[in-house]
Amino acid sequence: MDATLIRTINRLQDAFSTVGVHNPVDLPQIVVIGSQSSGKSSVLENIVGRDFLPRGSGIVTRRPLVLQLINRPAAASTSDDGDKGKSTTSHTKKGDENEKKEPEEWGEFLHQPGVKYTDFNLIREEIVRDTEAKTGKNAGISPLPINLRIYSPHVLTLTLVDLPGLTKLPVGDQPKDIEKQIRDMIVKYITKPNSIILAVTAANVDLANSDGLRLARDVDPEGARTIGVLTKVDLMDAGTDVVDILAGRVIPLRLGYVPVVNRGQRDIDTKKSINKSLEGERAFFENHAAYKSKAQYCGTPYLARKLNMILMHHIRNTLPEIKAKIQAALAKYVAELATLGDGMAEGAGQANIVLNIITEFCTEFRTIIDGNSTDLSSFELSGGARISFVFHELYSNGVKSLDPFDQVKDVDIRTILYNSSGSSPALFVGTTAFEVIIKQQIKRLEDPSLRCVNMVFDELVRILTQLLSKQLFKRFPQLKDRFYQVVINFFRKQLSPTNKLVQDLISMESCYINTGHPDFLNGHKAMAVINDRINQAKNPQPIDPKNRNSALANLPPSLEPEPTNNGFFGSFFSGKKKRPGVMEPPPSVLKASGNLSEREQIETEVIKLLISSYFNIVKRTVIDTVPKAIMLNLVNNAKEELQRELLQELYKTEVLDELLKESEFTQNRRKECKKMIEALQKADEIVGSVSG
Repeated sequence: MDATLIRTINRLQDAFSTVGVHNPVDLPQIVVIGSQSSGKSSVLENIVGRDFLPRGSGIVTRRPLVLQLINRPAAASTSDDGDKGKSTTSHTKKGDENEKKEPEEWGEFLHQPGVKYTDFNLIREEIVRDTEAKTGKNAGISPLPINLRIYSPHVLTLTLVDLPGLTKLPVGDQPKDIEKQIRDMIVKYITKPNSIILAVTAANVDLANSDGLRLARDVDPEGARTIGVLTKVDLMDAGTDVVDILAGRVIPLRLGYVPVVNRGQRDIDTKKSINKSLEGERAFFENHAAYKSKAQYCGTPYLARKLNMILMHHIRNTLPEIKAKIQAALAKYVAELATLGDGMAEGAGQANIVLNIITEFCTEFRTIIDGNSTDLSSFELSGGARISFVFHELYSNGVKSLDPFDQVKDVDIRTILYNSSGSSPALFVGTTAFEVIIKQQIKRLEDPSLRCVNMVFDELVRILTQLLSKQLFKRFPQLKDRFYQVVINFFRKQLSPTNKLVQDLISMESCYINTGHPDFLNGHKAMAVINDRINQAKNPQPIDPKNRNSALANLPPSLEPEPTNNGFFGSFFSGKKKRPGVMEPPPSVLKASGNLSEREQIETEVIKLLISSYFNIVKRTVIDTVPKAIMLNLVNNAKEELQRELLQELYKTEVLDELLKESEFTQNRRKECKKMIEALQKADEIVGSVSG
């Protein structure tokens, strides 16, 4: 069962290798890290018992190597001659006649299914060849893994990921940022919580300076999932050992340390077999004064057994989580594939697609405006609520803020009063003056009303943009562009009659001043109110608020009466006294410059009161009617007529091919999703067979 667990993870790694480096599930694996000179390659070769890794100066491992070791019982006739089945056969394919003589051990690459490598020198050459095929012959690196499976009776079932060795400075034609590239790749692997970190460090180097351990402690500060391997123990200075490190007194690791002895460069050059090297390693630990008491916990065979046990326990603990993650990822990619749709249909199928898209778009457009959308936001206002905000906040407050007297001053009213009376001085407050001023003020309402139309237009465009951002329109960019053009043009066509209707509403208010409106304060009441104000100013008396005229309480404060001048136009002039009997011609431009007379003051205040009363009536009217006009001509028209417009413009046989041309992104993403779903379904079956 334990060996089955590791084989299960191997099968999952194979299943996910088809999707490249974007593995959606964090699988348990042992990740081997260390500096270039730490002896990483020798440790792996000792575990396998074979020379098979590329060697040389600089960066040799330039892609992650996923090494899956499979223990298989030896054939009965097999004898161990020390070289362990070394074969001159290059490689054979499954099904060949040679298969009746089953080799004792061999390697298989995932990118060459069915090809067995019995010559491990050829495995090394294939690793180099495939690396250069993906990264070129320079010293660049690639995150795309090489999957190598080795079957042998001399290995324990184990899965290791060998990563490029850490380097400090670029050498030769290595990229200048090679250190950062390698570090980023390593961190990406060891950050995953399900990875066991195998940190390889040379024992003859200060442990505090170990690149591998330092990087491991960055992501695993408590050392809970890091195991240390101390190489080159035999090269330490006389009288020194790693006992303190093994006892956890230097840098403690929960999984501990294992010391090993690798072949030196001279041993490799003289082709010393790994079997003999392992015998020498065992003899070193059994005979060394510091290690002989604990020799059974030292060396490569113990390291392999320890890794095997750690990995099996780790897999057993994480298997339920892996199953849940696979199923969650599968559901996610199935849902995404559904939004991407299948490959394109033709003829009637295309027409149905366009018809469905138009219908769905218009239905959603209406529901967003009406507030019936299924995905209502709790974060911000959207759709019809924003249009309501434009009407009842922006437009309403904008109109209410208009003050007729920020443009019309008392002196202007006085001048208009005189001009409206013509050649005969008026006996009463002139109606003409009131109408002239109120019509000017009503015209001021046109600008905010037209701006309100434009703001609602912008909100409709916002809804359009929101709908066109859906995955469906990303799939068909041409259809999205045509949708945008047709809908925007439709909105613009409705803009003109809407503006005309709003302008007519304002003109309607200004062309007929209804002084008989029930809410309007008429001239008699206005005159009475002003007289009361002036009398109160002349003879101040305590006023009981209960008996006070309610209209008087709401008036703007009255001006203090000024001393009157003689003559009807007396207040128009101020300045020097004239000599008796001398009459000068009037100036070319007559403008009021003196203080208001009592009569002028009364008339001006009456006019202002009438203007305020009527302007407030008109403001209330347009605040009510302009939004109705916009809803009628622009919003409701769009809700009712947009579908007809889209069908008329887009539901045409001759343009269907062009409209339904899928984006390159959609085509590629669909392939990725299908590949990922296939891998996840396979992974789900694999995990299900174990847990079942």
